[in-house]
Amino acid sequence: MAKGYWVSVYPTIEDPARLDVYNELAGVAVRAAGGRVLASIGSRVDAHEAGIAERVVLIEFDSFEQAVAARASAAYQEALAALPEGFERDFRIIEGLN
Repeated sequence: MAKGYWVSVYPTIEDPARLDVYNELAGVAVRAAGGRVLASIGSRVDAHEAGIAERVVLIEFDSFEQAVAARASAAYQEALAALPEGFERDFRIIEGLN
């Protein structure tokens, strides 16, 4: 079964400290859903073309369906409600190759 991945890129974050509540709630939701953070804050990025070298987060789940369900979970919806104003985010759920 192919794994599922959350890929998030934050091109604009006006005040990173304002994401602390979201980060805490999202971390709890991801762990509860079986997700594993593979890359996050502090990871090195070598961006090319229109690539963004700002914060990039990569989270792995055992399946694509598990990744989709984690995004829809009540716990992650609570985290989303805590996202502050003043940032942009490009969030995708992708299916890995077998």
